[in-house]
Amino acid sequence: MRKEKQYLLDELKEQLNKFSSFVLINYSNINANKISAFRRDVRKMKGGVEFVKKRILVKAAGSLGHELDLKTLPGHIGVVLGDKDALELTKFVFQFRKENDKKVNVVGGFLEGVILSGEQVEELSKLPSKDEMRAQLLATFEAPMSQTLSVMEALITSVVYCLDNKVKQSEGNS
Repeated sequence: MRKEKQYLLDELKEQLNKFSSFVLINYSNINANKISAFRRDVRKMKGGVEFVKKRILVKAAGSLGHELDLKTLPGHIGVVLGDKDALELTKFVFQFRKENDKKVNVVGGFLEGVILSGEQVEELSKLPSKDEMRAQLLATFEAPMSQTLSVMEALITSVVYCLDNKVKQSEGNS
């Protein structure tokens, strides 16, 4: 292997080792400014974007124990690397795809130690974020307590209304 390709291979291996997850994208006919903005936004999310040759990607992934099939990687390939919140990264990639007339397609990914197909990554992107799931869980815990409190408040209020009506009746009879 030539020095340049070996350097690219080593650099990609280092990036794949550094980040815990990645999403493989296929792109075509997309504006350079939009790609630059995409990279900038991914960096803000503590990630990275690498555009690589398919054969180098397959070799780098294979050397790290991730088997990729060259036939499942159509067109130009980019690797969107993420570390902390892989779900947030996939949501961002699909939002970018939607905003750019589907010129970017997700062809696969590696999340939580598992190689996924593009369809599986898309399904994951439709799940609620961690914060949304936490809010739903808290709402589930809070609902019975809130309903119990409402019932108790209604009981106390009804007793007060009964006493108030009794007082008004006794005042009216006097």
